[in-house]
Amino acid sequence: MTSFSNRIGQLREDLRIPLYLQLQQLVRQAIETRLLVQDDMIPAERDLAVEYGVSRITVRKAIDGLAQEGLVVRRRGAGTFVAARVEKSFSKLSSFSEDMIARGRRPSSKWLAKSEGLVTPEESLSLGLSPGTQVYRFQRMRFADDVPMAIEYSTIVGRCLSGVGAVDDSLYAALEAVGNRPVRALQRLRAMHFPLEQCKRLGVETGHAGLFIERRGFLADGEAVEFTQSYYRGDAYDVVAELNAT
Repeated sequence: MTSFSNRIGQLREDLRIPLYLQLQQLVRQAIETRLLVQDDMIPAERDLAVEYGVSRITVRKAIDGLAQEGLVVRRRGAGTFVAARVEKSFSKLSSFSEDMIARGRRPSSKWLAKSEGLVTPEESLSLGLSPGTQVYRFQRMRFADDVPMAIEYSTIVGRCLSGVGAVDDSLYAALEAVGNRPVRALQRLRAMHFPLEQCKRLGVETGHAGLFIERRGFLADGEAVEFTQSYYRGDAYDVVAELNAT
């Protein structure tokens, strides 16, 4: 059976690069070139340490860095595995949790803030609201298998919810419960280097290249209900669109 080092490459002591960074790069390249694919198991730290002739601390630092990038995921009692990249289809209006569950991932969220107030000029323009209209604002981190994937900033028209307390885990579930879940949306996507605040929260390097997605959700009668701006990690998220000739 081919050893892990023969499969992905050897470390080089003649390079002026720390060994943990070399190991990290070998695994990263193996994932990017699909020598290692989704759910492939990474050998245990002690096995990698023996195979590469380095300390377990060196191996742990390498794996920790890959986990922070979202390239590998630790599963308690099972080991470390190559993480699945998430594909987001723009052809269907679905929530983050629905996307994750459909792909066999475990979604979770961490609320950063919930508040109410009067619509800002940007929100007024995006939602078609008059100045002075009440809105609810929600900020949260989104995770897949405990790996931070995105930060979302959502504004909901005040008349569409009874209050910020109406939202527990799922914003769309709360809207659906009162018959105000969006049935149509316009989304705009662009690549960008994340601001420092978003990099810190997502655990990525400063200047991380990610995806900024802006969405406006509408009810069946055409009224806007939702304005959401999201920062998605570019190293763990792909956008897929189905195109037809007619």
